[in-house]
Amino acid sequence: MQQMHWRKYTAELLGTGILTFAVLTALKYSLPLSVPVVAGLTLGLLVYVLGQISGAHVNPAVTIGLWSIRKMDTWEALKYVVAQVLGAVIVLKAAPYALGDLPILTVSASGTILFAEALGAFVFLLGVCAVVHNKVSSGASGLAIGGSLLLGILLAMATSNGVLNPAVAIGIGSISWAYLLGPIVGGVVACWLYRWMVR
Repeated sequence: MQQMHWRKYTAELLGTGILTFAVLTALKYSLPLSVPVVAGLTLGLLVYVLGQISGAHVNPAVTIGLWSIRKMDTWEALKYVVAQVLGAVIVLKAAPYALGDLPILTVSASGTILFAEALGAFVFLLGVCAVVHNKVSSGASGLAIGGSLLLGILLAMATSNGVLNPAVAIGIGSISWAYLLGPIVGGVVACWLYRWMVR
């Protein structure tokens, strides 16, 4: 049983690290819309690869949102978040060896950015909740979640960096209270609303 738990945390660390590195790479070699497409495709793949191990949250906003509707207990959620942040920090420290100088993002904190991150995460978590509540077939889960992330980022990018993930925000250097708190607020609201709608 203990070994099973460690596999979950390892999957979350690895998955968040892969997602963070993919986003950093897209930012480094910036192409139009590359970040939302790369992030969506990467997360979709991670859902298929890691979903049966840990659920492939790879995002504290997902974990805290699901915790808020009692889909996981407090201690387990805390360990998931620690693993996710650790995965992002490892990539932040290691990525320069692979990518050279990392992109420097314009980062600020405002109510507008908070709202954009919350809105994007809200849309993203609706897709996650559809999978969690078995409204999407397992074969389409990666498409639903990856597509929801892509759409959420596109909506948020109008006024923010479109991160929607506090761990990835740390890993790419987009750190402010708006980027750390916004996705969590949007995720929790989406989880509660979706649960109410499907009851």
